[in-house]
Amino acid sequence: MFMDITWQDPVTGAAGYVVIDTLVRGTASGGLRMRRGCTLEEVRGLAQGMTRKEAIHLREGRHYVPVGGAKGGIDFDPRAPGAKDVLERFLADINPIMHAYWALGEDLGVRQDDIDEILARRELGSGLSAVAKLVDDPAAVDARAEEAFSTVVDGISQDELVGGLGVATSVLAALDEAGREPSESAAVIQGFGSMGGATARYLAEAGLRIVGIADADGFVNNPAGLDVEALLTTRDHFGGIDRASLRPDDHDGDRDDWLAADADVLVPAAVSYSITPDNCDRIQASLIVEAANMPVVPTAEERLLARGVTVVPDFLANSATNAWWWWVTFGDVDGSWDDSRTIVTTTLRELTTEVLAVARDQGISPRAAAQAKVDANLDHLADRTAAPASASES
Repeated sequence: MFMDITWQDPVTGAAGYVVIDTLVRGTASGGLRMRRGCTLEEVRGLAQGMTRKEAIHLREGRHYVPVGGAKGGIDFDPRAPGAKDVLERFLADINPIMHAYWALGEDLGVRQDDIDEILARRELGSGLSAVAKLVDDPAAVDARAEEAFSTVVDGISQDELVGGLGVATSVLAALDEAGREPSESAAVIQGFGSMGGATARYLAEAGLRIVGIADADGFVNNPAGLDVEALLTTRDHFGGIDRASLRPDDHDGDRDDWLAADADVLVPAAVSYSITPDNCDRIQASLIVEAANMPVVPTAEERLLARGVTVVPDFLANSATNAWWWWVTFGDVDGSWDDSRTIVTTTLRELTTEVLAVARDQGISPRAAAQAKVDANLDHLADRTAAPASASES
């Protein structure tokens, strides 16, 4: 562990945390989340995941060279009055760490436009200030970023789509690896925010039936398939489904029913630790693709693997948002949707296929296969930069 920081809001008493897990090229990357019950241990685990999420994208011939992993978290309900004020005080107080080490973006319970608005209004610089030292042509970066973050695709900002596009691509690659057709497969998604909503969109586009979506208020389902685009159009700021937009044959049940739904694919895209030893035996799906961070508890994953359930780990499947930021920043894409979609789908398909093939051939879990790739890449990065990938300081 390189650095732990604990913060306390002077107004509400809410706790906040920043964990810098590794530094590569003097920089670390990772999102900021806000949820009631967020802990330092949770943020530590997320920061470790970011180290993996960065390192797995090392690829010769690309301008983007991975940095280290970090994460932030605030123990506060993002729907409660004053949540944005808490976020603002946190960003203002943590700003020196951002400038020195931590490039941040949105995560669970925090929206990128809120981060950007606060930083601009308070003249606190960019959330990507920590990477300024790694950029040769800031004007070109700004031009690509303007293109990338102003692009809207079918009513949704591009930056809210690339993560779910990557998850959907991992699902499709895993189905292909198993010899299964998308048109003959059904999926259930837990969470309908940026990640879950985009995943649902691109799985439906590929021909899967989206038979269920869980949000904070329940589990909307239909064995014949939900109208994903209609639900996307009417969802609220937090990914809540508008029940008034449901069709007569759509059903609304208990939100925990998503686990036991009759589906081939489960995509947990909301909170961490949602699949546990206490509930994993309810799962009927044969494929789980982690769109959220750390949604499957390790002991639950062991039981699922013993039953023949494939689990594609978060630091592979949900890595596209983070990687896309850097592809834009360092010039691997021009910021357009065509360019972005091509690199996301190509990269995530190749990574998922490679990891699943190694897992099959070596008789290990997909997580172990992905971790082996991360470890090899971290060793290569350490040699390449002639500096340690992490330091020890508590």
